[in-house]
Amino acid sequence: MKRWLPLAVLCAAQFIMVLDSSVMNVSISAIVEDLNTTIQGVQLAITAYTLVMAAFMLVGAKLGDIWGRDRAFAIGLAVYGLGSLTTALSPSLPVLLIGWSGIEGLGAVLVIPAIAALVVTLYEGRERAVAYGLLGASSGIAVAAGPLIGGWVTTTFSWRWVFVGEVVVVVAILLVRRRVVGVQPRPESPPRLDVVGAALSALGLGLVVYAVLKSSDWGWIRSKTPPTVAGHALEPFGLSLVPFLILAGFGLLLTFMRWEGRRERLGEDTLLDRSLLKIRTLRAGLGTLALQQLVLMGTFFVLPVYLQVVLGLDAFSTGKRLLPMSVAMLVGALGGSRLTARMAPRRVSRLGLASIALSLVFLVGTIDVELNSVHFAIALALFGLGAGLLVSQLGNVIMSSVDPSETNEAGGLQGTAQNIGASLGTALLGSVLLAGLTSGFVDRIENNPALPAPAQEQIVATAQESGLDVVPSAEVTAAAEAAGASAAEAEAIASSYDDALLDALRRALAAGAVITVLGLGLTVNLPHGERVPATGRPVGTPNEPE
Repeated sequence: MKRWLPLAVLCAAQFIMVLDSSVMNVSISAIVEDLNTTIQGVQLAITAYTLVMAAFMLVGAKLGDIWGRDRAFAIGLAVYGLGSLTTALSPSLPVLLIGWSGIEGLGAVLVIPAIAALVVTLYEGRERAVAYGLLGASSGIAVAAGPLIGGWVTTTFSWRWVFVGEVVVVVAILLVRRRVVGVQPRPESPPRLDVVGAALSALGLGLVVYAVLKSSDWGWIRSKTPPTVAGHALEPFGLSLVPFLILAGFGLLLTFMRWEGRRERLGEDTLLDRSLLKIRTLRAGLGTLALQQLVLMGTFFVLPVYLQVVLGLDAFSTGKRLLPMSVAMLVGALGGSRLTARMAPRRVSRLGLASIALSLVFLVGTIDVELNSVHFAIALALFGLGAGLLVSQLGNVIMSSVDPSETNEAGGLQGTAQNIGASLGTALLGSVLLAGLTSGFVDRIENNPALPAPAQEQIVATAQESGLDVVPSAEVTAAAEAAGASAAEAEAIASSYDDALLDALRRALAAGAVITVLGLGLTVNLPHGERVPATGRPVGTPNEPE
């Protein structure tokens, strides 16, 4: 047990790093009422938190090289704890933005790469594989248990107590950190921070992630509800601003890579060792990790919509329904770590992806106006098992692909891949859901004999012009009656909406299944050897730079 106490500390830190977002998602209404703000304001805070982590993860990893992994871990936790305390005491939305989105986000970019690097220092071989599996399981369980924890605490006490609890955990970790984890040596000749590279990478990653996150509001290509400046809509050539921001972000990232190449030629310190991206195993691990996060977070966007909007469950009941996924993820992480001694990481990862794809197909045929609890639980267990198998492999593959001196940078790349995948998942599956809802609703309205032709034309025009939001059926009925529809017409409109929403949910889950199957191609360059030796580097790994 003494051998695994450091991992328990690291898993606790990983858990609270991930818990925040899922808690905030189920506490939006309570926060809006408490802070006298709007849903859009709280969603801004959630978006900003993701942006900060994605934009500054590489910088946080480099600071770990400069300060030392142990020190970066401690400083990051202290900053995170300060942000949690600020969030818990927030009297207004601006303070919430500073505490949660800003301070907590900056703390997380120091802690997450340091956790990955410390595992390399503390564990080797099979133990390292088990450690990364449990770290990944901690993240997945935090995502799945967040609605359960956040719903219960928010309903019973206040959303603020979740962040108070995080402060308590942070203080406890800081008190036992040196005794349990040990004191790690500081670098003898630490590098200097590349400030220009840090700015270019942060702006580039920030623009890409921000554009992806805003795609559901602004549209991917065709402009939907564009942002305005001084009363003028920002829609270049009548198109959405999203692709232009993405192109600008990639342009900045290309400039960043060229800047790093220039510093390499001059013998100066860089923010990122570009040779890492030439390691095929590392790229395969990062790509598969991003795909896993895309499908995981996209599914966690879709399932609460089904449970809360269609079935009318509260946050706490939603968390209970998702519990089979958490349990299965832990089982998959532990079982996958054991399988590494007998099966190649590539094979285990493919089994995980196949399990996730199968679960999503099962969910497509399961969700309906009435919940089939047994089938739903089986589908979630399959999903959790597959995700657990993936997390048991990918962290170890990524970190074992590089030299121990480069684990901080690899940890930064891993954190960046996680955040980009998570933001893409919510945006892509959310877009499929909203597009399917609008098109399905329009088709049903146009073929609904209970509605007169003028009403059909008006409803279709409104839906196509501004799109539809995901709301409970009762709100659709009330809005239709407020617009002058009779009780029978309002009921027909609501029925069309309900049918369209269920169909859109199935489409979104089916899209997740297709993406998962296509993602099997990303595993080609994962290690195909039979075991992980004591060095931690998988046998049969195509690690030579291209």
